[in-house]
Amino acid sequence: MAVAVRRRAEDWGAYGPVGPEDWLEVDWPAHQRWEKIEGRWINLIDIGSGPPLLFVHGLCGCWQNWLENICHFARDHRVIALDLPGFGHSEMPVKPISIPGYARTLDLLYDALGIESAPFVGNSMGGFIGAELAISRPERVERLCLVAAACLSVEHIRTERRTGLRHRAENAAFFCVAWCATRSPRMMLRPRLRQAVLMLVAAHPDRLPGSLIAEQVGGAGTEGFQGALDALTNYSIRDRLGEIACPTLIVWGEKDRIVPVRDAAELERRIPDTRKVIYPDTGHLAMIERPTQFNAELRAFIEEEPPGI
Repeated sequence: MAVAVRRRAEDWGAYGPVGPEDWLEVDWPAHQRWEKIEGRWINLIDIGSGPPLLFVHGLCGCWQNWLENICHFARDHRVIALDLPGFGHSEMPVKPISIPGYARTLDLLYDALGIESAPFVGNSMGGFIGAELAISRPERVERLCLVAAACLSVEHIRTERRTGLRHRAENAAFFCVAWCATRSPRMMLRPRLRQAVLMLVAAHPDRLPGSLIAEQVGGAGTEGFQGALDALTNYSIRDRLGEIACPTLIVWGEKDRIVPVRDAAELERRIPDTRKVIYPDTGHLAMIERPTQFNAELRAFIEEEPPGI
């Protein structure tokens, strides 16, 4: 699939998509496939040819969280973007959701897809899963890109559950967006409410195309939410991050209201081979909010070329 690369200087660092929305021209059902892993069906997109590249969404997410990135890389990579078990159109897993369980599922999915190793790009909970996979099965993860990975500050949420101090401001946004998305997905279709809720995950939702925003709620209201939230808040990886041996790119939005930007510095300190990028005036979804810059920097990282413009 041929996709034009946007490399104009004025596009670099732009907020939101630049130019035509390439993903609207794709026949997505033609690239959809189902894989049965541990007795449950997983929905995924398998598009393009070349070296494999895996995209994994976060809590309340779905494969469509990567719409602005899939087309860019599918021109010369085999791109895999999936709905995690319990989200989107994937079935719930047989066993209770856990971070190691999700990593095991992806390990088995690699086998089903005939992939030995690939760069792993994960947002929020997806980054947590990627870190776990890089530690438990290092041969699977060539390079790791952590986009606002939710694997450190979630410990505070767990502590507050035990002490009854769940009202702390730094965690209020997390619970608010999760509650709105899961309790009533139709609420997300109302423009004003969608704007209010998405302000928690994006710095300027009003500057993102409505067609793109509408696709982002595919993982909301699904059965896996509560189990995934429990998995996030009851599993610690902090002391094992030093075991990640692959090159790691840390990407964060300076205005992330879900996972604080200070976590980026802590990840950089704990993971041996890292580079860090902080986008100004950007929220929790850097891959959607700054797609031109994100795609260029991710490409430079996985191909070891300077991003340039």
